[in-house]
Amino acid sequence: MGIRENIGEIIRQKDAYAREVGKTGQDIQLIAVTKTRTPEEILEAISCGITDIGENKVQEIQDKYDQINVPVRWHLIGHLQTNKVKYIIDKVYLIHSVDSIRLAREIDKRAGAAGITANILIQVNAAGEESKFGVAPAEVPVLLQGILEECRHICVKGLMHIAPFAEDTEAVRPYFTAVKELYDQLSEIRHPRLDFSVLSMGMSNDYGVAIQEGANAIRVGASIFGERDYSKK
Repeated sequence: MGIRENIGEIIRQKDAYAREVGKTGQDIQLIAVTKTRTPEEILEAISCGITDIGENKVQEIQDKYDQINVPVRWHLIGHLQTNKVKYIIDKVYLIHSVDSIRLAREIDKRAGAAGITANILIQVNAAGEESKFGVAPAEVPVLLQGILEECRHICVKGLMHIAPFAEDTEAVRPYFTAVKELYDQLSEIRHPRLDFSVLSMGMSNDYGVAIQEGANAIRVGASIFGERDYSKK
């Protein structure tokens, strides 16, 4: 199937999973992950109704930003180095991968200089995988408190999680459950720079389980565009 057919099938599945938990498809944001994809492929996806684009690398946002000349919201979903914040601070709608107060301070500084408020998510590493970035669940409240106390040009919109890959997605359900419980607990906090409205969990192989466990934003790449050809980069 092509991009249009793939998007249609993902939307049908997304809507079905949403109904299982008493939601509608519109309650679940679909972010198309476009790592290594061409501007032509991205524009085709946008023509099929995609409104949110996720990139893993700052350089790819810089390379593609001006070529995508239609309204779209950019998401930085990969690890963000402090020295690269300045390149995307005025381009992205949401930074999914904040995992240190040092990074938050740099985002805050750059957002203040640009006269904007930066929307961020705190990345949670619920499985404790050494190969992934993110904060252990027990450390998230401390990081959140530090951001709210120190960073006046940041709005914390919620949490992001990347589950371990598993052929049997039931194996990763406990991680999604744990992050949702943490999300619900932190949602009780009232602060003018805190708006817990985004729980970003689930990718091509496990977004169904993520939605069942409370995700309201999913990040899907391969199921839309096919497997990546890394030789192009």
